[in-house]
Amino acid sequence: MNLPNRIFALSAFVVLGSSAFANGFTFRVVARNLNKPMGIAVSGHGDDKTIFFTQVPTPGISGAHGGTNSVNALSFEDGQVRTIHMGEPEPVNIAVRHGELYWTCRTAGVILKRDRSGTIAPILTGLQKPTGVYVDLYDQVYFTQLPTPGVNGAHGGTNTVDVFTNNSVFNLTVGEPEPTDIVVGSDGTAYWTCHTAGVVLQRTRLGVVSLVAGGLHSPTGIALNDRCDKLYWTEVPTPGVSGANGGTNMVKELDLNTNTTTVVHSGDPQPTDVTVSRDGKVYWTCTSAGVIVEATPN
Repeated sequence: MNLPNRIFALSAFVVLGSSAFANGFTFRVVARNLNKPMGIAVSGHGDDKTIFFTQVPTPGISGAHGGTNSVNALSFEDGQVRTIHMGEPEPVNIAVRHGELYWTCRTAGVILKRDRSGTIAPILTGLQKPTGVYVDLYDQVYFTQLPTPGVNGAHGGTNTVDVFTNNSVFNLTVGEPEPTDIVVGSDGTAYWTCHTAGVVLQRTRLGVVSLVAGGLHSPTGIALNDRCDKLYWTEVPTPGVSGANGGTNMVKELDLNTNTTTVVHSGDPQPTDVTVSRDGKVYWTCTSAGVIVEATPN
């Protein structure tokens, strides 16, 4: 199958929900008929796996004013999607650690936490458009703030990458034009996408910031596998446009040992966020198509 036909097939697969195969992965849709899914995280593996995700059909509008945004869970045990929380004005990204959920609410300027008892409460307030979020092995909460998206520090931008630990917030970096999403490895290295700069950056535990990948096209979501040797991200230069209609959106994998980049999937109309389960399966939300896609390595 030549490249244009393969892109068309994968685009049709995302919309129609049929199985497809390419680039060493088998694909299937695990949830459909969703309403603008965005953030995604996963816990467990096999039949005990649960995917947590956000839906943001009414960004910036709270439930009190008619908003229908929600935080949800898809259980692989019974295949059911359940609503965990509704009413937030803009629950963008989500993270899970030790059975607890964390999500950013961009327009409200807060990060919320749902503990194992089901209690939901803010852990941070007064933030400036918090967007990406990740919780490491030590329950430290990493997040990005985007008050000036697309504007770097040299031109007055005040975007930051931060960590909340020991009841205090510390800046990891200031001045990136658009640090969109973040993930942290077991060695303490933080990786984040910079949407407008077209790069993925890293910061080691010692504070050294460097380039991981450049020349990208609107990188957005980011994730690591369980061994922390493969980095995944989405690129969304043509949101809402499938490959069959000229879209060039992709999901990519970077082997951090060999520095080899692989296109996991191309042609999806809007692969917004990505996550990886312990068994190596890759999942992402397709916001405009209203689906969650699973990629299983062959």
